[in-house]
Amino acid sequence: MINYLPRYLFNFIFFTLIQVLVLNNIQLSGFVNPYLYILFIITLPFETPGWLLLLLGFSSGMVIDIFSNTPGMHASATVFMSFLRPYVLRLNAPREEYQPGTIPTMGYYGIAWFLRYAIILTFAHHVFLFFIEVFSVTHFFSTFLRILISTVFSMILILVAQLFSQGKKQGR
Repeated sequence: MINYLPRYLFNFIFFTLIQVLVLNNIQLSGFVNPYLYILFIITLPFETPGWLLLLLGFSSGMVIDIFSNTPGMHASATVFMSFLRPYVLRLNAPREEYQPGTIPTMGYYGIAWFLRYAIILTFAHHVFLFFIEVFSVTHFFSTFLRILISTVFSMILILVAQLFSQGKKQGR
């Protein structure tokens, strides 16, 4: 984890700035809310301890909350996603287990594995966030449609970010 510290500090700052300055201003009729900042949690090393995952999830969500004026909503959704991450990793573990020193990216485990992993976490984050925002089930179907559309757009951004970050092909 220490070896990756400068990279993850850069990722945290970069994804937060993109989210706050660009993506928070994109809303197509209130249905599309792409969230790229969650890629910071998604791509943390496998060896990241649970307590640190939760702390980083809270911190990244809280920073977005401060800039978005949404007190605690992003923080709680990102903590929820951070809590689920180890279970999702176990659920999607390859037969030969995760290789030491690798990180959960497309470059190491391929696009199919990464899509399964990232879609589950992104969808969980969005379900929690949007239902906390609405705080009602009276508009269940419109909220669920918003979750699906935002998950698709978030995943497109996450995949584009993964393609740009690969640079040189990482081995398995």
